[in-house]
Amino acid sequence: MTRVTAAIIENKGKVLIAKRKVTDKLAGKWEFPGGKIKASETPQECLIREMKEEFGIDVHIGAFFGETTHHYASGPIKLSAYHATWIGGSSSLNDHADFAWITPDQFHDFDFAPADMPFAKKLQQKEIWYKLIADD
Repeated sequence: MTRVTAAIIENKGKVLIAKRKVTDKLAGKWEFPGGKIKASETPQECLIREMKEEFGIDVHIGAFFGETTHHYASGPIKLSAYHATWIGGSSSLNDHADFAWITPDQFHDFDFAPADMPFAKKLQQKEIWYKLIADD
């Protein structure tokens, strides 16, 4: 099983999501940014590395947000999500087609990758959303 991470980055009442490139598996799907955990990394180290590589930003990794398992045609993944705070750097698209900052009522407008869908649904719940904002 492939271990993967996702960052739930909140800023001013919105969460960062990213759109996969047309050349990627799951092309055009939206996701919470992150990536595969290398053998020598913790999930938190992975997210710090991935945010720097994919967006050119520095993040602080906070509390565990949740975990999902999904069986894709290419094999199963375990996706672990963490709260994250953007602490520096200017954003650039190094590995995605697009990105967006969205509010809870906008999640239904985006076609999320199946493994990310449970996190999107969780964030649509107002009590979870308000806790996320309060924690940052």
